[in-house]
Amino acid sequence: MQLKCVAIDDEPLALMLISEYVSRIPSLQLLKTFEDAISGAEFLKHAQVDLLFIDINMPDITGIELVRSLEKKPMVIFTTAYKNFAFEGFELEAIDYLLKPIDFTRFAKAVDKATEYYKYKNAEPKDQPDDSIYVYSEYRMVKVNVNDIEYIESMEDYVKIHLPGVKPVLTLMPLKKMLEKLPADKFRRIHRSYVVAVNKIKSIQSRKVQLAGIELPVSDSYADFIKEWAKR
Repeated sequence: MQLKCVAIDDEPLALMLISEYVSRIPSLQLLKTFEDAISGAEFLKHAQVDLLFIDINMPDITGIELVRSLEKKPMVIFTTAYKNFAFEGFELEAIDYLLKPIDFTRFAKAVDKATEYYKYKNAEPKDQPDDSIYVYSEYRMVKVNVNDIEYIESMEDYVKIHLPGVKPVLTLMPLKKMLEKLPADKFRRIHRSYVVAVNKIKSIQSRKVQLAGIELPVSDSYADFIKEWAKR
């Protein structure tokens, strides 16, 4: 399998570096490079492209504006010389951001993420693994192992995915939509603000679900779950 890719950057040296890096990765096929963002955007409208490497800061149009304008969006890896990314990029669900000067090891890691995500999105339903999901967090696509999730907390427009021993993953998504991504037999909503992994529950007492190191409330609307859990 090869991902067909395009690179857009107003800096010729940056394009040369990306072209050289792409040539070292057999899973990539570079279709074309563009120093002119407008020409690149026109090409993307008519070509079948799987992955786009694009600079954020360009003179005629920003990379974020260009990607937003595309009716059919490929996977995107942004390249930038700036550490502070525009928040607007969040909604575009970029696979990754690469900070210039780009190191090959970091480049290859971003490509691995894109390849993995491509396989996930294009697998037949019967071949879809239920042990991982992808969410957009901290300006990049993040893979989360479903079996590691302890509970999920709603924070208005965001949800916080709590995992053991690491920082929670924060993503822009309503709790209802997150539930749709998860296997129904493994996760249950117990409150308007909480979803728990059923196999992570230690005990339930006085409308309180006991997990490792935390206690979560069960609201009246979801009280039937207590009886269901007791029968397991």
